[in-house]
Parts: sequence; structure tokens; C-alpha cells
Amino acid sequence: MNYSMTRREVGAIALGAFAPAVKGPAVGGLSLNEDNSHYFSSRGGKRITVADLDQFIDQYAGTQVKELLFSVNSMRTSYASKVWDPIWRGYVPDGPDDQPLFKSLAAESRAGARRWVHSAWHLAQDGIDIYARWIARSRAKGMSPWVSMRMNDVHNTDDPACYIHSEFWREHPEYRRVPYKFEGLTDRAFDYGRKEVRDYHMKLVVELAERYDFDGLELDWMRFGYHFKPGREAEGAVLLTEFTAEVRRILDSWGKRRGRRIQLSARVPSRPQSALALGMDGVEWARRGLVDSLVITPFWQTIESDMPVETWKQLLRGTKVTLSAGLEVIVRPYNAFRPIQMNSLETVRGAAAAMLDRGADRVYLFNYMDSDTAMEGIADYPALLREIGQLATLEGKPRRHIMTYADTWAPGEARAVPLPRDIPANGWSAFRLATGPKPGRLRTEVRLSFESGSIKEVRLNGVLCRPRTKRELPKPKPNGEALIFEAPGEAVQRAANVVEVQASGAGKMHWVEIAFVG
Repeated sequence: MNYSMTRREVGAIALGAFAPAVKGPAVGGLSLNEDNSHYFSSRGGKRITVADLDQFIDQYAGTQVKELLFSVNSMRTSYASKVWDPIWRGYVPDGPDDQPLFKSLAAESRAGARRWVHSAWHLAQDGIDIYARWIARSRAKGMSPWVSMRMNDVHNTDDPACYIHSEFWREHPEYRRVPYKFEGLTDRAFDYGRKEVRDYHMKLVVELAERYDFDGLELDWMRFGYHFKPGREAEGAVLLTEFTAEVRRILDSWGKRRGRRIQLSARVPSRPQSALALGMDGVEWARRGLVDSLVITPFWQTIESDMPVETWKQLLRGTKVTLSAGLEVIVRPYNAFRPIQMNSLETVRGAAAAMLDRGADRVYLFNYMDSDTAMEGIADYPALLREIGQLATLEGKPRRHIMTYADTWAPGEARAVPLPRDIPANGWSAFRLATGPKPGRLRTEVRLSFESGSIKEVRLNGVLCRPRTKRELPKPKPNGEALIFEAPGEAVQRAANVVEVQASGAGKMHWVEIAFVG
């Protein structure tokens, strides 16, 4: 799309990569996404009552959570849909774990899958609509209830017989995004270039709007983020804008009956050029008044510590759209890094502080459930919910800023990934980390993992850092001990800080972190 930007706007966007955003009144707060399987799987094995459902919602009351978003589907729904397959289609309640529905799974995975299916089926048999109950309870407890619809979920498409796939997907391989090869799950995603695919998904939108009295509907385009044949994304962007406009009309129609506006949001890739190149023109949706909020986010592989919030704010200038920074639960410096680790309270503090300081209106949590798929140190979950939505409640608390990467790119798009990085002997390399507000009285450490080589000098914003020690970090952490350098307090800048490293012996940098510690 042609956004008709002035030279001044372009300059402001370029500056945004290096300076804090100019913000209006602080908004803050948390939006939390509860996925479509976690509750059923984690509470399986017993009969779930309405008191159990209420108790789950009550843990978020009195925290910084402003919106609870209930994800209701993957390829199947977790409720008794009349237009899509419910998750229990084909299930035999009295049958064995190796019944046909679960036959394609590894033996050790069948019990867990069955907990989800059986719990959802049992609630439906008892006449309990979990999402209707949660919506009412959330509103009663002062939180805004939303429904989140996954627009193209392709979990387990490497196994076409898997129980989570819809019959519509199985019966129509010609509707898939890349029918001529399979190199990854998204090759078997639905192709939204097909009218049949758009109509099929619109049926669920209509049902959700009719069935549930939510405050807002989220179109989750990041599950899994690829919706068109490679090279067809530009024409696809027009189709998705038309699709979004139709959803807006449906919500407006129901809003008139209910006497209020029903909000619409969309989850899109973290970088505007990648979002547009994938056919998700969130800026156009905002400028046309189709959406009330946008969530910018990585996909899954890591939390993204350097999302360009300022750029989005510039592009959204003149709209009333709320911009949320989506934080994933995994953290790693690059895709091949192992083991995969979860964020801790201190690393989430770091990401949230940086995003809020750059102008984000909300912090959005994805995969931060209360068990199973959860943060490192689940005992810190209540503190997380009470701290990370406002800069004021983050002030003075230790936080960690780990260099990560963007994990979502359009086909053929050049990828910028900062790590791992080779540094030659006597060579220098620079690393820029978004760190948000200055740390106050906290000490500043630069933490590095440098394989095979040796480090001669480390500077923070040009100021020499003092080498301190080697030590094992708490999780999440690099493999082996980290090299610790202490930076003078006067070296630290607001918003972004540059670490420069000179190697005395050639090596490979695997981990870069700035930590503010007590």
C-alpha cells in the first residue's frame, strides 16, 4: 500500500530505531492469551465444575491483566461448534488410548491428547460452555473478555492423520498454501487466496459473534503467519483487508443489537515490512478504522527483544489503535541455540520495560499459562502479573536484556540475525540492545558467551567496562559460564545501549546480555 508518507515522517521512523518514542498518556496493563488446549489438558483426569472454571479466572483478578483472551480453536474448536469440527469429533469416550482418533500419535503422547479431548467433550456433555462461563466471570471480576480465533493453525501437519486436523483440511489438499512440496508445517497451511478457504473461516467468525457476548474478537494471523502462496502476498493483502472489513461489519451488526461497539484486534508479525510482505496490512486496517488494536509479535521461537514499536507508532499516527507488544515465553539468541529455555521474571521485566518505554500501549503475553507451557520459575507467575504492565511497577527491580532475533520473515525476504557472530582476532563487533529506562541504583553487567576466542576489551556506549569474573548464570542462560563485565553507571543510556567487543583471539559470540542487578 502507498501510505503517502512525508519526508519528515520517514525521517522520524528512521530516528525511531535509536530514540524513545514520543508518547501520549500512559496506558499500560497486560493482555493475556489462554490457548485452546492448556486448560483442558492441565485439568484433565477429573470432572471439571463451574466452580473450577471460576477459580481459574479469579487468579487474574486484581492483577495488571486488563484483557483475557480465550483462544477457542486450532483446526478444530474446543467447544461444541455447529460449523467446524469440535476437537472430540470421532472420539470414543469408553475406547482405549490407541483408538483410531489417536492412532497416529506416539504411544507416550496419547494420554495427554486424550485429556484435552475428553475434558472438552465432558464439559459439553454436562451442558457447560467454558467460554461463555469465562466471559461472564471475567467481566464480573473487572477484566475485559475477548475471544481469539486462530486463523491458520497448522500444528502437526507433518502427520495428516493427527486428531487435531479438520476433515475440511484433510479432504481438500488443493486448498493448501504450497501443495507441491513439504519443507515445513506452514507449507500445508490454508491458502487464503482461495474463496472457499475465506468462506470457511468466516463461518466460524459468524458463529463466534452470535454465540458469545465478548468485548472483542482477535484475529490471530500469527498462528501460523503464512496465508498465501509464495509471491502472491500482495494480492493477498487486498483479500485480507476485505476479509477484515467483513468481520468489522459482522461485529458492528451484533454491536448494535448489544448496544455497544465490539472491538476487533489482529496479531501480526513484529516488523511492518515483514507483515505487509506476508499480506497482513495492519496499517491499512487501522487507517480504515477496521481494527481497534494491533498486537505485534514474534511467532514462537523466541521472545523478540527489539521490536520496532516506534516505527509502528509512526505508521499508526492519526488512528486510535492500541498497540500491544507481544511477548513469547521462549527465549534464545538464535534459532539453532540449544537447549530451548523459557523466560524468567527478570528477562520478562527486561522485555516489557523496553517495549513500554518505546511506546507500547499494552504488554501482551502469549504462552504464559499458569502451568505446563509456562515461564521459568512458575512461583514468580503472580509477581509477573502484578509488575510487568507498567513502568512504575518495574522501576528499581532487577531485569535482564538478552539479545534475540526476529523469527518471522516473508518468503525471500533478507534476514537480519545478530547472533551467532564471528569476531576476528583484534577485530571489533557491536551489538545494540533495547533496554528501556535507566536502571537507577542498580548495577550494570555486560554478560557474554564467546566460544573458542578471547576478549581483549568491552565497552558500553564507548565507556570501558571492567572485567569481573566467569560464572554460571541462572536460567535462561548460555551454555557454560558467562564472561561478566561491569559497566560504570554513567555509561548507561535510556532506550538502547551499544556493546562493543574487541577480540584478542578469534572466536564466535553466542550470547549478549545487559543485566541490571541489585
